Amino acid sequence: MTLGNSGPRVGGYVLAGGGSTRFGRDKALVEFAGKPMLARMIELLKNSVQDVRIVAAPGKYTDFQTEIVQDGWPGEGPLGGIVTALLYTQEHQPASECNIIVSCDMPFLTVDWMKYLAGRAAGSSADVVLPHSMHGPEPLCACYRTGAAQPLRSVFESGVRKVTEALKQVATEVLDERDWKRFDSVGRLFWNMNTAADYDEARRILQRKEIDGRRD
Repeated sequence: MTLGNSGPRVGGYVLAGGGSTRFGRDKALVEFAGKPMLARMIELLKNSVQDVRIVAAPGKYTDFQTEIVQDGWPGEGPLGGIVTALLYTQEHQPASECNIIVSCDMPFLTVDWMKYLAGRAAGSSADVVLPHSMHGPEPLCACYRTGAAQPLRSVFESGVRKVTEALKQVATEVLDERDWKRFDSVGRLFWNMNTAADYDEARRILQRKEIDGRRD
């Protein structure tokens, strides 16, 4: 996606390299509203940016007809996946100055929010445009400048694995409730499914929304 005639090109990555140990099965493949979560996230990004890719272990998710970038540090957590994505863009897609990176387990993200995030990042000089929800920073639904690849890699290689800790080493712009509330009045926009119980709750929420929609 190119924002305007002179705006930076924005690419997108879905992180699907986690082990889903707390979930108990591969959460990228669980169905939500009739589609595997990974397919939903790919579709969401394709409606928001271009050049969508998956960061995952080799040989996985080949049925999703989307380019897979091999996680450079499998099993080392999402920071390794973020660095992998940025390094790939730096080497193969240098025209993409910005990269929206999301995890594969956020069922209530919307295209409108993603387009807003891309637009804000395009007008920002920060290395990372990072929403803060009521639960704190949301680095797995953020926009990263390609130029952040090397500083984040250096932090990662020093032993840091927590994404929010690594982001202290780069310039960030925070999008708070004033920015995202219009896209999510009930506070579910950045909700993710870490456990099977979270997945069950997400399906109950969806069912209630469908019932309420039929009543309207």
